[in-house]
Amino acid sequence: MVPGWLHGLSIAALALGFACAVLIALDVLRHPQHMAIMNIVWPVTALFGTVLTLWGYFRWGRLATQEEMKAARARGEQPPSKIRTPLAAMVGKGTSHCGSACALADIAGEWLTVLAPGLLAWFGLGSVFEEKIYSRWVLDYLLAFVLGIVFQYFTIVPMRQLSFLPGVWAAVKADTLSLTAWQLGMYGFMAVAHFWLFARVLGTPLEVASPEFWFMMQIAMLCGFATSYPVNWWLVSKGWKEKM
Repeated sequence: MVPGWLHGLSIAALALGFACAVLIALDVLRHPQHMAIMNIVWPVTALFGTVLTLWGYFRWGRLATQEEMKAARARGEQPPSKIRTPLAAMVGKGTSHCGSACALADIAGEWLTVLAPGLLAWFGLGSVFEEKIYSRWVLDYLLAFVLGIVFQYFTIVPMRQLSFLPGVWAAVKADTLSLTAWQLGMYGFMAVAHFWLFARVLGTPLEVASPEFWFMMQIAMLCGFATSYPVNWWLVSKGWKEKM
């Protein structure tokens, strides 16, 4: 049985993430990002990053608005996002860029399996896997990969002025390792939560349609950020991923 304090904490954490996402979304509407895809990345990241994302947005995200870019160009200067954002923060933004695609894919994938549970048979349930969580992970990963490539494509192509196929290949190089590292960190924590914390310690299943599941996912996303961050640093140093 889920203890009352965990149920209440789960609801509070989800509400905090939603509130931070709304605050950023409202500010982005007034001050759009120069890189359009970041208008999506920042609010989505706030769903699990909560106050850390909110702080990061107002500390560094606001340096990369269309207004700041135009003002810098008018002065003949480099944009403040390039000269006032440390490399560690640039890598963090790039990691969040990857993570936001993962988050959207996981939200869509998990709820899709609730609405259409028979879909899991297409991803190995009953033939390859006995536990449906593994089939859900396969679906989540495939969705995250597709969405991650789309996110990277619309980041890299305008910056490098690439045509379609070279742009797709650049996006694949930039996002495959980053996304895989993120999903491994996220799946690792969710495995602990699913098989140990809930199944053994609490003696109850961790159901998708519960606040506790999505609170665990918030923590899992932070674990994904931690495992993906060093990979993103390496990708930036190799020039496969753009500094953000």
